Amino acid sequence: MRVGIVGVSGYGGSELLRLCIGHPAFEVVYVGGASSAGQTLAERYPALAGLTAGKLAIQPFVPESVCGVDLLFASLPTGKSREPLARVPAATKIVDVGGDHRFVEGWTYGLTELPGQRERIRGAARVANPGCFPAAALLPLIPLLREGLIGPEAIVIDAKSGVTGTGRGGASDFGFVETNEDLFAYGLEAHPHVPELEAALTQVAGRKASVAFTPHIVPMARGILATCYARSKGAPTAARLFEAAQSCYRGEHFIRILPLERGRSPHTGWATGSNLAFLSYALNARTGLVVALGAIDNLGKGASAQAVQNANLMTGQPETAGLAGLPLWP
Repeated sequence: MRVGIVGVSGYGGSELLRLCIGHPAFEVVYVGGASSAGQTLAERYPALAGLTAGKLAIQPFVPESVCGVDLLFASLPTGKSREPLARVPAATKIVDVGGDHRFVEGWTYGLTELPGQRERIRGAARVANPGCFPAAALLPLIPLLREGLIGPEAIVIDAKSGVTGTGRGGASDFGFVETNEDLFAYGLEAHPHVPELEAALTQVAGRKASVAFTPHIVPMARGILATCYARSKGAPTAARLFEAAQSCYRGEHFIRILPLERGRSPHTGWATGSNLAFLSYALNARTGLVVALGAIDNLGKGASAQAVQNANLMTGQPETAGLAGLPLWP
């Protein structure tokens, strides 16, 4: 499979490059970028020196000129992909890692483990990758909504991300000096992930969902922990929540469902460099609130590894191809 990557010099694009270089069936034949145009991949990423891929030159992205590519990964900032991707030849399949095509007509939403979504992705030519925060929050919430253990109204999602979640071209207040030894919330007035979260939860629940979502930046490179709170229905036990997740995700390659150990939740570091998602559940006996937790790598299950999982389905590869490596344990 001949693949291309647009936005190869960004965090998501570089992670896509790493995964595709090691993929057993993908050959990177085209790379696009803006500020890095003109450089070879080996100049940008010295580890590729001596490899065939390292000789590829990063080109300015001209959609009409992308030919001879079976599948194109687009890792562009939100707001920058809708117009150019509409001009990519129809014969080229696309996975958009950015935020412009989620729940947009003509595009298939790419969270593979969403009930019924896998077969839709398998037959799609245009797939919109989920956002990093939604991937971390939806995965623990889906089983509970699916079995009616929580209501879809007024779900509270408190999520914390590493700095790579803001993108390499992020605002100056997301730099090392501004984030080191600091913690802050952002996007409080409105956040583009809220419509996506509500659309996916509504699809599972069968009726309108509503979400209060607060993202935070924490001083680490990568990883997301989403802590989700919802009103329980039917007085489920913590064991029942756990069983619902096990039933929903039985046989899933990348989902790990863990009981809480001494009250401790999953760690983001457990997922670093992988497509894994770690889920846990608790019940707050004092308030009756269900607590659902999801820990992922924001560049893995939250972006590039999820994109490769989607691409595998779209091109007839084994779903785990190129994604079977273990996380980067500290």
